Amino acid sequence: MSSPTNRMRSGPLVVAIDSSTTSTKAIIVDVGGNVWYTARRNIQLHTPAMDQYEHNAIRWWETTHAVIGEVLAKLSRRNRQRVAAIGITHQRESFAPFDANGRPLRQGILWLDGRATNQIRQYGNAHIHELSGKPAGVTPAIYKMAWLKQNEPQVFEKAHKVVEVHGYITWNLTGQWVTSQAAADSLGLFDIKRRDWAPELLEIAGVDREQMADLVEPSREMGRLKPELANEWGIGEIPIIAGLGDGQAAGIGAAAVEPDVGFLNLGTAVNAGVESPEYKYDSVFRTHVSGIPGNYVFEVLQSSGSYLAGWFRQALGDPKLLGEPDPALDRAAANIPPGAEGLVTLPYWNAVQSPYWDSVARGAVVGWRGTHSRAHMYRSILESIGFEMRLNLDAVEAGTGVTLRGLRAMGGGTRSALWRQIMADCTGLPVRVCAEEEISALGAAVLAMAGVHAFGDGDVANAAKQMARYGDTVEPDLKLHERYQEIASVQRELYPKLKDTFEHLHQLAEKYPSTRPESPAAEL
Repeated sequence: MSSPTNRMRSGPLVVAIDSSTTSTKAIIVDVGGNVWYTARRNIQLHTPAMDQYEHNAIRWWETTHAVIGEVLAKLSRRNRQRVAAIGITHQRESFAPFDANGRPLRQGILWLDGRATNQIRQYGNAHIHELSGKPAGVTPAIYKMAWLKQNEPQVFEKAHKVVEVHGYITWNLTGQWVTSQAAADSLGLFDIKRRDWAPELLEIAGVDREQMADLVEPSREMGRLKPELANEWGIGEIPIIAGLGDGQAAGIGAAAVEPDVGFLNLGTAVNAGVESPEYKYDSVFRTHVSGIPGNYVFEVLQSSGSYLAGWFRQALGDPKLLGEPDPALDRAAANIPPGAEGLVTLPYWNAVQSPYWDSVARGAVVGWRGTHSRAHMYRSILESIGFEMRLNLDAVEAGTGVTLRGLRAMGGGTRSALWRQIMADCTGLPVRVCAEEEISALGAAVLAMAGVHAFGDGDVANAAKQMARYGDTVEPDLKLHERYQEIASVQRELYPKLKDTFEHLHQLAEKYPSTRPESPAAEL
């Protein structure tokens, strides 16, 4: 949060919302990209069965309402009159069905939910990939919607609307079922070139066009704040600006708006991407509608990011820390030689997205010796994510024909100096760390500022450059990069050799399903 002396004394302010897997955050931002105030409310994660992840969808709005009220309450009456718009970003692919009064008809199903393997295999094909921009995999909602169609058909029969998180928050703010093209496309139901719902994909999902939200181009007004909310919060009936998914938003917040500069989000999952004015699709990356009108984002996704590092700390680390960052573990891992003395990890704890898109893949650790320690495994995990990222960036560069000259990094993983350096060394690229922690929310704020022409026009890329702020740049050790490439070549042999084993384990899991109860108060 910026100090009072750094805040802009004039010009518009905007509220930006980021409703994610673990919580909803709100920030107040000025035209200099300075964050004045932040508020956060956690959202409980429900795990009713193995590979199933859900939210009580009403919490998407309840937490949003609470955090907006909290940050606005910190503003003086005068500064509340400067609040010009609200922007939104959200966890992509997650969705829920609602009745006409906005009540959820069941729990929302989240992006990391893995229940739809059979539907992925039934419907996923090259045509759907080209049409939607999304390779068949765990995350697109279309397959989980097809699962609902087959297993809970009454849900869609009763549903007035089926929307993603952004659309539900917008309905509560404006009273209209409307959403952004750059939010809804992640459901996997778009003809992405037309930026509109594709009838054949809606049919697979088991819904019709009338059940979907109306669409608005990103950075454009979707509607006005309800009078009763404006009165409650002491602000005007300001515009609600069409936002975007949290992955694209992170890139906008980092001002990674040129084709040769990528964003690298070391969050729960690790994703990276680049902007492009042209539509392309590829077997490795997925294509999203960008927050820059007319553009696309080519993005690679690795499901096990800081989630995996956190899992290790919670399951095998110091139990007193409950999975929180452990400086002592970082120091111990930093003293382990690169390559973890022959310990190699396949980081597919939550299946694999890029580059294989295999929903039944599992993790593996290969090369154990009696002299290896917890610190060896921890370092091997961090390195494995770097190896995967370099492999995926190779595919992005090949698909776009553009060589990357650097990465803009954000997310909780950037707090670890060890992981920052490992990512720079593994990718062989300088990694410039974003100063703002709530970088996806900042991306939504950029679109809100562009939407009200805060910089004289509606140019999102220009607004991003005006508002982005950075910290350190981590330079790669190119000699170590070459060494890492050799180790990575060993790691890349593992998936092809284990693919059939993973399939066998999946068949056994289907034959003998888990009957464990849901963990109480489950949180990521």
